[in-house]
Amino acid sequence: MRATNQLRSRTGVYLIQSRKDLEFYLEADRIALGIQHPSTLSQKLKFHFAEDIYKFERLLRKTEYHLNCDKSLFGKSRAAYLCYRLIRKGLKMGFEISPNCFGPGLAIAHLGTIVVHYKTRIGSNCRIHPCVVIGTQAGYSDRCPTIGRNVFIGPGAKIFGEITIADGIAIGANSVVNKSFLEPNITIAGIPARKVSNKGSKGLLADAIEALHVEP
Repeated sequence: MRATNQLRSRTGVYLIQSRKDLEFYLEADRIALGIQHPSTLSQKLKFHFAEDIYKFERLLRKTEYHLNCDKSLFGKSRAAYLCYRLIRKGLKMGFEISPNCFGPGLAIAHLGTIVVHYKTRIGSNCRIHPCVVIGTQAGYSDRCPTIGRNVFIGPGAKIFGEITIADGIAIGANSVVNKSFLEPNITIAGIPARKVSNKGSKGLLADAIEALHVEP
């Protein structure tokens, strides 16, 4: 499967601009979540009635598609309806996640509170755990993090401000990250966060982009 040229942005974040992009995102998210592609009737039924997290992610991507691609009156109405459904489903699951924040290959690890400011940009293959808050610098409404590809965000992590997190970083549980980390493939942890090892996120998440044979 080939991605559009927009996938080659630094973080792996680009807006879904076509039906092909939507299909690519859905497939990348499926791989990231470890959901097997159905081959038998029973697997297809299980796939159709998949767990709630995958349903939420599919709804998120469909909302992005209709917001970005269809500017007709019907399209805007459809997008508004999907946004309403996304908010309602997010409230039930504890997720406050807006469209167009995450690149392909998103893996929400478990149910539980996750808050992501709508101006945050997070790259492909992000694995994010419960009780994570990603928000603005205190006193501002638009100074949000930019997070690279293949980033693992552990339970309870708090990430604030106009900072940059490089590719391949693992963020430890309950860390408070309020400054940029530009060295890729390391582990950061603590309050405030600091570099604790050179291990990075490898082995902690699925590389859906590599599995789909796409050049990032």
